[in-house]
Amino acid sequence: MSLFVCPICGAALEREPGRYRCPAGHSYDVAREGYTHLLPANRKHSKMPGDDKGMAAARSAFLSKDYYAALRDALCRLALDYAPEHPAVLDTGCGEGYYASAVYRALRDAGRMPCMAGTDISKAILRRAAKREKDVEFAVASSYHLPVADRSIDLLLNCFSPLALEEFRRALRPGGTFLYVVPSEKHLWELKQVLYDHPYPNEVKETPYEGFAYAEIRHVEDRIRVLGQEDLHALFQMTPYYWKTPKSGCQRLAALEELAVTISFDIHVFRREA
Repeated sequence: MSLFVCPICGAALEREPGRYRCPAGHSYDVAREGYTHLLPANRKHSKMPGDDKGMAAARSAFLSKDYYAALRDALCRLALDYAPEHPAVLDTGCGEGYYASAVYRALRDAGRMPCMAGTDISKAILRRAAKREKDVEFAVASSYHLPVADRSIDLLLNCFSPLALEEFRRALRPGGTFLYVVPSEKHLWELKQVLYDHPYPNEVKETPYEGFAYAEIRHVEDRIRVLGQEDLHALFQMTPYYWKTPKSGCQRLAALEELAVTISFDIHVFRREA
């Protein structure tokens, strides 16, 4: 069974050898790595949207060393707390599939028999996601035009990705759960102290959204030691600071061989109202 629908006509897609196909005959090839492309050309805002090959490789290498294991494990616990039996699960902006794979395996190992998919606009990063987890469907798609049916998802994950609330409301079943991960106040504070002369903490707030009811906010915090210039630069690339740090801050970071860093997240847990 596929969670995906045709981005052109909205009909359910059937997985066939090497492709997805809808009853109207629209067909989408499955790449050698295992993902498909469900982002129509008229919805692309650049030739190669999302993370490029270099950024995808750096992000994948960093997360594979489990620096963010505390967040991964918290998401798995929440999935087990909130997902029903046989859940339909969607990870929007799934990146290299680090969290999607972990959540899928946690649910599977608990006997929940999940059906899971992940979407991202970066083809380069989805190559890595599809290699990481063969039992999760992955597709190039926009969070603002998710290729899933109305009210078809039980559990929706969004980790540091665009907040497409209208689409999330449309996709989630009434009573379904939305896990929204945001950086907390002191996230990467020590890195910011290296990069900026006058760093400031992240804003922390509780924001209600139409159509959703708060279930809880789960705080996750840990202290990690990032070793080596390669991992430090990979972490830097994963942040928005990569695009707006002065040259002096970049030079200070490049002079380091390790850094103890606080990682701090808030997972906002919402229920989709009827």
